[in-house]
Amino acid sequence: MVTKPSAGKIAFDIANYALLISLSVLCILPLVHVLAMSLSSSAAVTAGFVKFWPVEFTTSSYAFVLQKKEFLTSLAVSVQRVVLGTAVGMSLIIVTAYPLSKEVRAFRWRTVYVWYFVITMLVSSGLIPWYITIKNVGLIDTIWALVLPGAVNVFNVVLLLNFYRGLPKELEEAAFIDGAGHWRTLRSVYVPLSTPSLATITLFTIVGHWNAWFDGLILMNSPEHYPLQSYLRTVVIDMDSLLRATQDLSSLAEVSDRTSKAAQIFLGTLPILLVYPFLQKYFVKGMTLGSVKE
Repeated sequence: MVTKPSAGKIAFDIANYALLISLSVLCILPLVHVLAMSLSSSAAVTAGFVKFWPVEFTTSSYAFVLQKKEFLTSLAVSVQRVVLGTAVGMSLIIVTAYPLSKEVRAFRWRTVYVWYFVITMLVSSGLIPWYITIKNVGLIDTIWALVLPGAVNVFNVVLLLNFYRGLPKELEEAAFIDGAGHWRTLRSVYVPLSTPSLATITLFTIVGHWNAWFDGLILMNSPEHYPLQSYLRTVVIDMDSLLRATQDLSSLAEVSDRTSKAAQIFLGTLPILLVYPFLQKYFVKGMTLGSVKE
């Protein structure tokens, strides 16, 4: 039977939608402003005429940025980091979460390992011991220094193991009766059934690697090994020297530090904006099911 919503519920829905739309607009407006600046002339940006729509439309800033070797090199490093970091991180998270999702009678030391991981999440060793460890194992100035230290994210492990614990035990028992071992059960039963949670964790991992900039600054000795966000950080702080370094005087007449910063920031954000819609449909379901406790 369909019941008519009360006036209070209608008012609540209207207020709820108005609040969410307002918050969405507040989140989108800065990105729209940056995009408008990147597509406007340097004179219009300097005069303060650009708000949320390009003035004197031009793509000179993007042409200036995309011809720079440093930008393309850092972009390649970031893509390499995301691909390796996601593959290594997701593999380790899956094989860590599977045994930790078992009951104590099936995995005797489960509680000990869970507490060990939780402690590492709550207590950090500090920046200097972390750096010395990475240096002593010979990872400094290599792509693996950006991939391996944070490969096992404990929060994502907890999210996935809770998802595994929510799966019916009968599926695992049926697999064992058919002769499958733990590896076959993990590959053929657990992984296919955990697509929403894995998609959510994959999105977390991709965004984390793509936005990370601090480790690139301190673990890379050569600027050509900087990931994109570390390079953008140096550009935003010292853009004047970057402009002075160019020999193309026509580019200097059309491009300012603000339009170049806007173009590089938008180009740095664009890959995540393209990936998110493909994984968004799994996001709510993966987060909800992953948070259910037995």
